[in-house]
Amino acid sequence: MRELLTALARELEAGRSAVLCSIAASHGSVPRGAGAKLLVLPGGRTLGTIGGGAVEHRAIQLAGALRRRSHWETYRLSAGDAADIGMICGGEVRVFFQSFSPQDRGALEPVLELLEGGRATWLLTEIWDSGWRMGTYDRENGLRGLDIPPARLEPLLGSRGVLDEGEPVLYGEPLCRAGTVYLFGAGHVARALAQVLALADFRVAVCDQRPQAVSREWFPEAAQLACVPFRDALAHLPPVTADDYVVIMTPGHEWDYEVLSQALGTPAKYIGCIGSRRKVAATRERLLAEGFPAVEIDRVYAPIGLPIGGEAPGEIAVSVAAQLIACRSGRLEAAGQIFGWGAAPGRSGPCCK
Repeated sequence: MRELLTALARELEAGRSAVLCSIAASHGSVPRGAGAKLLVLPGGRTLGTIGGGAVEHRAIQLAGALRRRSHWETYRLSAGDAADIGMICGGEVRVFFQSFSPQDRGALEPVLELLEGGRATWLLTEIWDSGWRMGTYDRENGLRGLDIPPARLEPLLGSRGVLDEGEPVLYGEPLCRAGTVYLFGAGHVARALAQVLALADFRVAVCDQRPQAVSREWFPEAAQLACVPFRDALAHLPPVTADDYVVIMTPGHEWDYEVLSQALGTPAKYIGCIGSRRKVAATRERLLAEGFPAVEIDRVYAPIGLPIGGEAPGEIAVSVAAQLIACRSGRLEAAGQIFGWGAAPGRSGPCCK
């Protein structure tokens, strides 16, 4: 979402128009469900996907010829269309074509601002035959930009796109999920992980005590860069909430321990620490000896990530990102392992620094 809307804003700023194609509803066997987006730019250039194959090809052609501010199109995947994208049987998707002109820059600006807020926010669109209007909702500021009765608003605030076909038609979808990934340690694994997490729409804050490591050059996707001492890192950051994630992969075991001991005093949704099984076992014993309750220690995911067998920085990054996605979707217990259990996806060493 962030990448698409940022690209759309650049086009409008340059005086060019674009069409945002969104799957608002789907039925049956389809490659992408509600919320999938495709941005069609001048000249047929695209960003994102609504599933590929014949349906996406038709959508691109229609977007290029669109002369209306808003348009609906229903695509039914025939047996041939389904085979084109590797599926056994067909389904149906309803796609909303939202045409943007340079004059719509003002409507997009408040949406872009909320993308960096780190709190749960929804994008709401009111649609009629001749056009559309956008608004936003978050718990702190409430509904802005639209007037929607509470009875219609609440069902739109789900974890996926929701279409209300009343009068007027309303479409709601998550714009920004609550929570920040606090990534302690700005080494090779962290660089790869920040990239993967950005693709999965996580907000990432990178924290390290080495000024040269906390660089926008190395972490262009990060929402926040913080140069803070590991020994009291959390005292220099916003309070970690129950929506946040703490990922620990500092340059050394002692710094890992310092950050971990601080993180255990927070209500973080997820705490993960990189390291070998031997290091994990030693760290657990040290925490117990220093009086940390076993129930608190067992909140920690270590060795970090899902045990997929990778050792290179990019492979470890994928395994950690997958574990965070499982946590966000509520499926972590089925996918992960707790402190000291399971196989490590990688070992502490040069690749982790």
